[in-house]
Amino acid sequence: MSSTAGQVIKCRAAVSWEAGKPLVIEEVEVAPPKAMEVRLKILYTSLCHTDVYFWEAKGQTPVFPRIFGHEAGGIVESVGEGVTDLAPGDHVLPIFTGECRECAHCKSEDSNMCDLLRINTDRGVMISDGQSRFSINGKPIYHFLGTSTFSEYTVLHVGCVAKINPAAPLDKVCVISCGISTGYGATVNVARPPKGSTVAVFGLGAVGLAAAEGARASGASRIIGVDLNPKRFEEAKKFGVTEFVNPADHKKPVQEVLAEMTNGGVDRSVECTGNINAMISAFECVHDGWGVAVLVGVPHKDAEFKTHPVNFLNERTLKGTFFGNYKPRTDIPGVVEKYMNKELELDKFITHSVPFSEINKAFDLMLKGESLRCIIRMDG
Repeated sequence: MSSTAGQVIKCRAAVSWEAGKPLVIEEVEVAPPKAMEVRLKILYTSLCHTDVYFWEAKGQTPVFPRIFGHEAGGIVESVGEGVTDLAPGDHVLPIFTGECRECAHCKSEDSNMCDLLRINTDRGVMISDGQSRFSINGKPIYHFLGTSTFSEYTVLHVGCVAKINPAAPLDKVCVISCGISTGYGATVNVARPPKGSTVAVFGLGAVGLAAAEGARASGASRIIGVDLNPKRFEEAKKFGVTEFVNPADHKKPVQEVLAEMTNGGVDRSVECTGNINAMISAFECVHDGWGVAVLVGVPHKDAEFKTHPVNFLNERTLKGTFFGNYKPRTDIPGVVEKYMNKELELDKFITHSVPFSEINKAFDLMLKGESLRCIIRMDG
């Protein structure tokens, strides 16, 4: 065990004191891990749109003060009682959802929606005792998604930690822990486009581009990117996107535009925006008889999906996916190996890098739509 095992660690963390206000680098105290918990030293983290969404706190319950961050790579510092499959020094990816390996979902080959550890955006404490492991002057600072990686040290449930190949560069593979796996897996694990098929991807942010990358890896012949921001089109070509549609350029609904372009509809569509109208369009643009639409984006809590039942009766399929249908501990190490074997490119998703002291710059870049992924170096 490390020299700090069993002790409180004082370290830097970027604390969000209130919604929408710049994060503040503070000295926090991080308690040791309790039973079935692990304390990690975070080396690299990146900013995902989900962090920004909950930091803005416009559409959900505000929980502050809070330490955001959930896409990261690090090393195990110490483990709590009962942890047997991780040890200090292991290289790991923290994951915002988990795999307890004991519930019905974990035992099912078809599901990754662990009963115990599935995502909970409102919870700001650890599952075991309802307490936070972070504090400043004795006052709790809340967790986010069970990960809170905008801290030099953090505590997670063991089921939310994927042990990976120690040779994998953490400053690259950290992006696998959320967005890239979500988009890539939505295509290869759920949409499963046949070779030579046509795929539409709605939303060309990092998740959508990962979905396009999955379509290319699957051998799709046409990959149509749909986005309201034409600046994204040039960049998207690097990810296999062959054609572009901006819904704002057309008077008719975008699903009709796509149907005309593809002789009746695309074979597969993947929706990565969370906009309810884009979700409906993504479903209605697939071909009758065999078309499959996959929803990835998270909608507004009051949104309702409306379409005519005949669209289903005409043999179109609508599916949803969560984290690309990957089980965190079982499957994510294999996604890292895809990168190591040069089957999956990650470098092109990483557009910026900043030291931890300048973490607010990462927020600015994302809010301006200038970055896909910005790596935050914890030593800076």
